[in-house]
Amino acid sequence: MSPAPAPGSSLNAARRARDLDRLAEDPDVDLVVAGGGVTGAGIALDAAARGLRVVLAEKHDLAFGTSRWSSKLVHGGLRYLAAGQVGIARESARERHILIARTAPHLVRALPMLLPLHAETGRLQAAVTRAGLLMGDALRVSAGTPGALLPASRRVSRARALELAPGLRPEGLRGGQLSYDGQLVDDARLVVALARTAAARGAAVLTRCAVEEADGGGALLRDGLSGAALRVRARAVVNATGVWAAGLAPEVRLRPSRGTHLVLPGRLFPGLRTALTLPVPGHRARFALVLPQLDGGVYLGLTDEPVEGPVPDVPEPTEDDIAFLLATAGRALRTPPGRADVAGAFAGLRPLLDTGSGPSADLSRRHAVLTSPEGVVTVVGGKLTTYRRMAQDAVDTALARAGLRAGPCRTRALPLVGAASPAELRRVRAPRRLVARYGAEAPAVLAEAEGRPELLEPLAAGVTGAELRWAVRREGALEVSDLLERRTRAALVAEHGAALHSAAREALAEATADTDTDAD
Repeated sequence: MSPAPAPGSSLNAARRARDLDRLAEDPDVDLVVAGGGVTGAGIALDAAARGLRVVLAEKHDLAFGTSRWSSKLVHGGLRYLAAGQVGIARESARERHILIARTAPHLVRALPMLLPLHAETGRLQAAVTRAGLLMGDALRVSAGTPGALLPASRRVSRARALELAPGLRPEGLRGGQLSYDGQLVDDARLVVALARTAAARGAAVLTRCAVEEADGGGALLRDGLSGAALRVRARAVVNATGVWAAGLAPEVRLRPSRGTHLVLPGRLFPGLRTALTLPVPGHRARFALVLPQLDGGVYLGLTDEPVEGPVPDVPEPTEDDIAFLLATAGRALRTPPGRADVAGAFAGLRPLLDTGSGPSADLSRRHAVLTSPEGVVTVVGGKLTTYRRMAQDAVDTALARAGLRAGPCRTRALPLVGAASPAELRRVRAPRRLVARYGAEAPAVLAEAEGRPELLEPLAAGVTGAELRWAVRREGALEVSDLLERRTRAALVAEHGAALHSAAREALAEATADTDTDAD
């Protein structure tokens, strides 16, 4: 495979400047998308793939908001089945299939998930959960996902459960239920791949560029680097800013919900070969998740707590959230983790549509596409797994409102940059860690170190200098925080972020200077 990025997919400071210059010369476009999360990037790709002239404007960086704070799961909707939301579960299973089998098989892997059956989980609850897993299997089959990609669920013995998760508390353990779901290597990598694929089809992807005002006829953009304002005339504007949607559409009422995860060292879970699904006492459809990561760490999540007041740019986990997660996991483990074991923590805000009273955990995860009196189309709700369908619905609505003619949605079968079949990925000549993160583009990442073998030496969290250079030259990283917090995620553990800071600063200086017209 050729060590080169997909033609036209590179994002960098030079391309950003050229795109801004083109907009200043010709400010007439078909669609402006506000928000560079998974939904906004998905909308930009959908529209660009239909042949529209598209501008994606993001106030901060790609995946700056909710999209980087997920559980990294591409899931078939077991929780929604438990809550009786069969339609959402069916949609989740279909979209999971598209990601794992067609558009991003390089970023999604099958994840075994074990639900241990301790004495506290009564036989009736276990039977209900088993029925839900069987329904999930049926949805997987109906979505067309073969067992070779996601095996069927099954009951396992006590001995097998302890083989898969030796750290489980053996007292009262009578076995477990094993199922399979999809896991992203990283949610922020999915967003970057979407944005780059959109760029390869001509979309202008502008980070550090806020949409300050918008109506159905265009938007006022503000360059966060120069401070310059630019009025863009558009046939349609889509607001995909998530929990910040009311900034452009004040009539939209949301009830944000905070989901918190803890980052724990892998040594606390010796021999762990599966994720763990741990029932939350007193709740029929709530679970805590123990999620092994490819870097050897483990995420423990997640909470579902309502958030009142102004929406922060970066939400913070609370001590109550941390204590809740530690206590929930501690009930199921032989050696409960303590507060001192927490290496890092992160929280994201779900943009749930306000449908009335009741706990935020009970609000539907179904998405909604709304049109304001001023003509701005807003998409809210939903979840990471179904971003593609959300994008399709938003673009269809925007086209209908504007009377724009365009081709049908193409994203069901449009591979993202780096995508390849599992068999092809096994033949890629690069370290497995790089293949898992960059797919077929892994050799191109290695090529960033040509003549400089020191750039292939692992730094903190296994990150190499070649990856940092690639992120600046090809993935639109403009600042050190882009590299540490979203392209590599090293900053999830403070000591890793600190250790990489100097190398990130050097990569920004060198790679930005090296970026030339071939990295467009």
